[in-house]
Order: sequence, then structure tokens, then C-alpha cells
Amino acid sequence: MAQAIQTRGPVSGTATARKKRRKFFLTDLYGTALGKKYAMALTGIGLIGFVIAHAIGNLKMYLGPEEINHYGEFLRELLVPLLPRTVFLWLLRFGLIGMIVVHVHAAYGLTRINRHARAVKYQGPRDYQVANFASRTMRWTGIIVLLFIIWHLSDLTWGFANAIGTDGEFVRGDVYGNIVRSLSRVWVSAIYIVANIALGIHLFHGTWSLFQSMGWNNPRFNRWRRDFAATFAAIIVVGNVSFPIAVLAGIVDT
Repeated sequence: MAQAIQTRGPVSGTATARKKRRKFFLTDLYGTALGKKYAMALTGIGLIGFVIAHAIGNLKMYLGPEEINHYGEFLRELLVPLLPRTVFLWLLRFGLIGMIVVHVHAAYGLTRINRHARAVKYQGPRDYQVANFASRTMRWTGIIVLLFIIWHLSDLTWGFANAIGTDGEFVRGDVYGNIVRSLSRVWVSAIYIVANIALGIHLFHGTWSLFQSMGWNNPRFNRWRRDFAATFAAIIVVGNVSFPIAVLAGIVDT
């Protein structure tokens, strides 16, 4: 007796709706530890570029008020008349803020992933110190630098912190006078020095790990990577720390 052949009915709309939609590939990648490492590395490159440009521009302070004030005006006039005055500068600022947000978020995500991945604790205190020194330093120096950025903006961009403890006032466009007035306060110079030392430590570890995150590491070049990271961080720290010291020593004055 021939067995009746049963055919499967049409797939219901409910089953079709339950089918998962594919995520945008960048979102999917960012959800992984590798994607977060790439995000930290790429935003780190952008932020390093800003640190270099910022340090070079600030060196104009040693050429006198006219030079650095002209530099400040140049930044406000970028892409004028294609764009209204200061618009491109604000676009750059928002871009930097975006990179900082992604950098911090990726760092936080990696920290959580690493904690969950290591269910077994290190067997000895020495192993713990060696394995975690870089990440622990990066975390705290990153927080210090982030807090310093907020202070720096309130001091020399927004201006409301510039005249605290002084008899003067913030004068928009007078970059030279605002810097000298700010760094003439010993406690403010101390903040700048400590923050830039933290920045140097963060740059050293960040530049060193950047090559590994991007897959540009090779045991033969480890010595070169370390020397490059140390030299770069030292140049930035020496250059930035020289400003408060020069003001306090009277080398740069109004």
C-alpha cells in the first residue's frame, strides 16, 4: 500500500519575523575584544596627532604674544570664507570629543572582557604586578588626563576658571596673556605639570601597545618600539611642562 506523501506547509510569518537581522559589520566587530582594540588604536592615533599639533602650536608662546595670538586667530579662521568663522574649529573639537568618548568606552569594554576572561587569579603577587602594571597605569593616567582636559577647557577655552585667584580677567583672543595669567598661579602650574607627566606615561604605554593592537608587532622591533614610545612621550612631556616652569621662572612674562 502506497504511503501518502506529506508536504510541509508554508513557513509562518511569525517564524520569519523571529529570524535575526544581521548587524552592521562595524557594530558587530566593535562588540568583540579585537574590535575594541582596533577602536582604541585608531582613536589613539588621532589623539596622538592632536597632542603633537597642540604642542607644536603652543611653542609659539616663546616667540612672543603676537605669534601665539596670531596662531589662535588662525585656528578660528580655518576654512573661512568657505565656512563661517570658528565653525571648522568647533567641528574639530567635536571630532576630538567623539574620539575621546570612543577611546574611553572601548577601554572600559576591554577591562570588563578581560575581567570575565580571567576566572583564575594570578598565583603570585609578582605575576599580578607584571601582568597588570600597564593596564592599571593606563586606567588611572587616563582618568587624570580626562579630568585635566575639562580643567584646561574651563581655563583657556571657556575662560571662567582663568581668573580664579588672580586680579585679572579672561580676555578672549589674548592667548598669550591668558596663559601667563593662568600659569602664574603656582597651584595651577602644579596641576599642569602633574597632568602632563600622567599624559606622558599614558602616551608611552599607549604608543607601545598601539603597534600590537594594529598587528604591527614583531619581536625583532620590540626594542625600537619601546625606544620610540619613550622618546615620543618624553618630548611631549618636556615641551608641555616647560610652559609652567618658564612662566613661574619669569622667562615668559606679560
